[in-house]
Amino acid sequence: MLIATWNVNSIRARLARAQKWLETHRPDVLCLQELKVQDADFPRAELESLGYRAAVFGQKTYNGVAILTRAEPTSVSKGLGDGEQDPQARLIAVQIAGLEVINVYVPNGAEVGTDKYEYKLRWLEKLRAHLDRHYRPDAPLIVCGDFNIAPEDKDAAQPEQWRDSVLCHELARQGLQNVCAFGLTDLFRKHVMTGGHYSWWDYRMLGFPKNNGLRIDLVLGTPAAAARCKTAWIDRDERKGQQPSDHAPVVVELD
Repeated sequence: MLIATWNVNSIRARLARAQKWLETHRPDVLCLQELKVQDADFPRAELESLGYRAAVFGQKTYNGVAILTRAEPTSVSKGLGDGEQDPQARLIAVQIAGLEVINVYVPNGAEVGTDKYEYKLRWLEKLRAHLDRHYRPDAPLIVCGDFNIAPEDKDAAQPEQWRDSVLCHELARQGLQNVCAFGLTDLFRKHVMTGGHYSWWDYRMLGFPKNNGLRIDLVLGTPAAAARCKTAWIDRDERKGQQPSDHAPVVVELD
């Protein structure tokens, strides 16, 4: 079972690339972030023509998440469901083949010390509370997406450059650790322990040619899911070519 996560940075801009990637790799589940479209404008027909069902939680201009599945999901839920009003579309979940899959787009946070950064930290706390309310750490669960956090210094090409940024700041990393303390393992790190592997490169300053990247797109799993994980990789080639997203897909294979 192939499960992938990919921040496409606008599904409209990346539709042709997404179609080609689906045709080439045929994942069972593809979690997309940063759709930048409302539900009605999501290219459902184009993707369903490739044999995928689309569960979409969109938002005009910003954010938006979707999960594409080859089989029909048995359930779909949207948002954190905590009763608080939040216009930002950042979480969607499905149950498929006995596996729970949660797709998240964690807030970037802009700059440390700003209201947007405080929102990021609160959102991570709310994600942990959501897991505690609705899921069990002893059940097969995948939580994946763009976390906008590099878990460790080895997940940044130049950690000293990023250490005080919202992507590597100590409090953001603590927030991610709290989410993982629910009982989640970084499945990429289960198979690849060395640094130098990144999923995002800034469009500016020749970030990709210089490989000045960060690993901020993660696939996390409970022990029941991690035990099934055979391999994990980052499709760095998808960052190449014309008009790529600034993120590359991250893929895990479960038996």
